Amino acid sequence: MRIVNMGEWPLDEHVHEPGGEPLWNESYYFDFVAGDGELAGYVRLGLYPNWKRAWYWACLVTPGGLAASVIDHDAPLPAGGDPALTVRGAGYEASQQAGEPFGAARVRLVSDALSLDLEWRTAGGVYGYSLTPRYEIPCEVTGTIDGRPFRGHGERDHSWGVRDWWSISWMWSSARLSDGTFLHGMRANLGLDLPWPAFTVPPGGELAHAGGFAAATTFDGDRPAETVLRFPGLAVTARPVAFAPVTLVSPENAVAAFPRALCRFEAEDGRSGHGWTEWHQPPGWRSHAWV
Repeated sequence: MRIVNMGEWPLDEHVHEPGGEPLWNESYYFDFVAGDGELAGYVRLGLYPNWKRAWYWACLVTPGGLAASVIDHDAPLPAGGDPALTVRGAGYEASQQAGEPFGAARVRLVSDALSLDLEWRTAGGVYGYSLTPRYEIPCEVTGTIDGRPFRGHGERDHSWGVRDWWSISWMWSSARLSDGTFLHGMRANLGLDLPWPAFTVPPGGELAHAGGFAAATTFDGDRPAETVLRFPGLAVTARPVAFAPVTLVSPENAVAAFPRALCRFEAEDGRSGHGWTEWHQPPGWRSHAWV
């Protein structure tokens, strides 16, 4: 893992030249949670140049459940050279743009179901994965949702390369605790243990890699019940509050479930907070080792 200096990889905020593999994709995530956990959501733009389409997801939840969503798995790719990566579909238009590399990024959505105009501002640094081309950025988030002011926190990430949604399961989690500490951890179920990507950011401080990160999930049927995240010297339990799931169908009609959820996080030292966790479930996921 590496902590990315702001002067490094400046071009990686932009679109990459695609590989030739059918499952090559470029992915941008933006998630957000109000400070009190009463409103949250996420946006994902996935570019699939070899399929000649884009996937666009935008979901909004409250503690009562899914409040609104825009899900399009057949959006036209953004026009070449469009810095805002604009996508349009039935009843919606969406765009996103980063200004200074690794600085603020703005996301807009106008739709029949949901309207967003939000800005993610980097808080504490940028974290680059070593297992795959990807980086994560903890952020403060401000703007408007359906025209009403919003202030909270979240994370944005950017990855590119081959992603097989229908063969590998994983857990990914991101949160901020009540004292301002950001947490992030991820692990894939590959049948072996690896130095998994994870970091913490202390209140007002700088991002630091969390070596030795581990996670264990329990399920209630197919639905995740809780995940215990173990950072150096700290265990934190993530429990789902409201799900915003997506179903993914491959060109060969394989079906994967993607139960992403707003979670409440409770640390063993008494701190608490909110964030997002995902537990990807491809075909046969129960045979994978969810540790």
